[in-house]
Amino acid sequence: MNTNWWMIWPGNLALSVLALYALSLLFLYPARGPLHGIIRAISRAISGPLRLGARWLLSTAEMLRSRNKMVLLAHGKEEITQGIEREFERVTAVVQRDLHDYPVLQRKLMGEITRIEEDYQKCGAVPPTPPEWTKAVAAVAKIPPTADGLVQKILGDINHSIEKIQDKAIAEYRRSYESRHKILKGFMPIWRSLNQTLTQVDRNLTGLQESASRIDAQMEQYQQISVNSDKVEHSLTSSATTQFAIAAVVLLIAVGGAFVNYKLIALPMSAMVANDYITANLQASDIAALVIIFVEASMGLFLMEALRITHLFPRINNLPDKMRRRFMWVAFSLLLTLALVEVALAVLRDWIVIEGIKLTSELAGGATVAAAAEDSSLVNKIPTIGQMILGFILPWALAFMAIPLEYFIHSARTVLGVGLVVGIRGLAFALRVVAHVARQAGNLLVNLYDVLIFLPLLVERIVRPNGGQVAGPLKSRRVAPFAAK
Repeated sequence: MNTNWWMIWPGNLALSVLALYALSLLFLYPARGPLHGIIRAISRAISGPLRLGARWLLSTAEMLRSRNKMVLLAHGKEEITQGIEREFERVTAVVQRDLHDYPVLQRKLMGEITRIEEDYQKCGAVPPTPPEWTKAVAAVAKIPPTADGLVQKILGDINHSIEKIQDKAIAEYRRSYESRHKILKGFMPIWRSLNQTLTQVDRNLTGLQESASRIDAQMEQYQQISVNSDKVEHSLTSSATTQFAIAAVVLLIAVGGAFVNYKLIALPMSAMVANDYITANLQASDIAALVIIFVEASMGLFLMEALRITHLFPRINNLPDKMRRRFMWVAFSLLLTLALVEVALAVLRDWIVIEGIKLTSELAGGATVAAAAEDSSLVNKIPTIGQMILGFILPWALAFMAIPLEYFIHSARTVLGVGLVVGIRGLAFALRVVAHVARQAGNLLVNLYDVLIFLPLLVERIVRPNGGQVAGPLKSRRVAPFAAK
């Protein structure tokens, strides 16, 4: 096939190229204006819808962010309201339990303290002053002594009488002090009891102060939510992200427990259900085991709802108390029945395993292995006991999966909403970048086209010096609307 058909002079490539370039200039130069318009129109046709799409995505992201903020603040307000209600319930319980008889206790304490102070003051009282007859003794003592010694005898008798009276008074005072000390000693247990009571009252008052501080903090956060503060929005978003991560981890652990439960009951279910294949790798017994696990999880969820621990189903929470209690006992009974069924399936599983070992050993001719399988010692019963315990505990463990599930659902709305807003904004940014690239590509093609026909443009500028000055404003006016967009 001849590939040189386009050459004007087949033997001279350069001269043929120059001739074709000169001939193309005869068409490219006159078509300069229309081709520039076509290139710019194509560029606008590409960049315009992309920029409109970017604006629409940004407006959608802003609207979605407003809705996410509304939902987040509403959920945060609900949780804070519940927290405030719980704190008020705690304060009410403390006041009713410990502080309702505080005035009576206070009067009792003041009375006892007053009695103790009075007794203490009495214990410190000084003996009374000597009676008036001591002055008579002093007057007799001033009498000059006589020869018969009468005055000395009188003074000696008085001294002897005073000593007896003094000893008697001292004994009475000692007995009085001993009785007062006994009274004070008897008050020691009461004082210790009062001290313990006052310590408990102080502890209760401290707890009330802490509850009041928590209520104040929650009320402040509630006010920030009411005024749509950005600070509380970031705080609630961070809290929702943390709850989402923790709930996801707990749910993964629960899924692991469900998998263990499935492995525990899958084998005995094959002996109870027809061993038909639904698909190539799925048997009817596997579906039956999964159904039992799902029913256990559902009963646990309904039990948590009836106990008002979770609030995924408002209809259950709004039931009358009598009907709600009946619903709770029904869910509890079904869950207990399923747990007992799993205990029986665990025993059946162990029996199936033992029978399988015996059959294999008998076919292989190993009597020792069969005898070991028939051994009913406590060591060989440990796996069976362990399976029975797991079969009873795992359904109850799955029942508590409703709590992290509720947190996961509520926090996923916030986390996924934030992720969707970020994704939409990223897509809008990408569209704006592509629109900018398309617009600049149009300008690049226009400039490359002028470079291709630079010779006629150069001749035009030499021949018509004002041509470039005239064309410049026209070109700028043509490009300006495009550049503004």
